[in-house]
Amino acid sequence: MERLWSPWRLAYVSGSVEPSKGCVFCDALREQEEAGSLVLARGAACFVILNLYPYNNGHLMVVPNRHVARLAEATPEELGELIRLTQVSEMVLTEAYKPQGLNVGMNLGRPAGAGIADHLHIHVVPRWTGDTNFMSVVGEVRVLPEDLEETARRLTPLFRSALEATQG
Repeated sequence: MERLWSPWRLAYVSGSVEPSKGCVFCDALREQEEAGSLVLARGAACFVILNLYPYNNGHLMVVPNRHVARLAEATPEELGELIRLTQVSEMVLTEAYKPQGLNVGMNLGRPAGAGIADHLHIHVVPRWTGDTNFMSVVGEVRVLPEDLEETARRLTPLFRSALEATQG
């Protein structure tokens, strides 16, 4: 029998993750220069960060710097940069992973499925035909072949290049 290992997800899937005392996005933005940071790119009003508990390799989020929970609270500048960085994320993920599709979406409020309901964010998830299999359906877990540090090493320079190319 072949073994699939993803020990970094155990705390999350078992429900033993300690809830954050503050906002995980605000904390990540403050700690972005530290080793192991999941922040991939920064704009003037928003940033791109890897999802700590991804659905697929490359699953990232585009997040306003400012702590706002709803689109209605965001400024026109924040909204514009959210979409621009989502567009750049699509380009970077397509170059890095060659996905056959992408899910792009938001969950506003806990009843709508938001795990972090008080800080607005857009999910961008690469998808491939057949990427949902028995592990997700029966085992309620996903197995990812690439760890987050490798994903960050792969994507960070691509974001740098893409952002330079689209600043214009």
